[in-house]
Amino acid sequence: MIYHVVPLDDWLLAPDRPYAPPHLSEIGFVHCSPDEATSLTVADTAYRDTRGPLMVLMIDEHALDARIRWEPADPTPPPGVPADTLFPHVYGRINRTAVAGMLEVRRDAQGRAVELAVWS
Repeated sequence: MIYHVVPLDDWLLAPDRPYAPPHLSEIGFVHCSPDEATSLTVADTAYRDTRGPLMVLMIDEHALDARIRWEPADPTPPPGVPADTLFPHVYGRINRTAVAGMLEVRRDAQGRAVELAVWS
């Protein structure tokens, strides 16, 4: 399983098409994380100011139509994540059939990501 942080509104935007974040056309891949703990750190550092529900897609990497490359963080890993951590980068859109589930990012009153919970 690999993980991708996404605002819920972005995920729901085009439910009949594969998911593609806006930065895919700019950088050529979708940023993903290797585990839940790293996803929580990414949510806290990169999405703290994002309004609305924030989700973590649980992606079955073997069910993806696009190829994955495990690479160093681009540009750098979030604070607290070891510098030698490899991140899964998905080179293409995420087919929705590869998404095995979603976790909700729970935040405290200051907007800090504090835990992941199963989303129902």
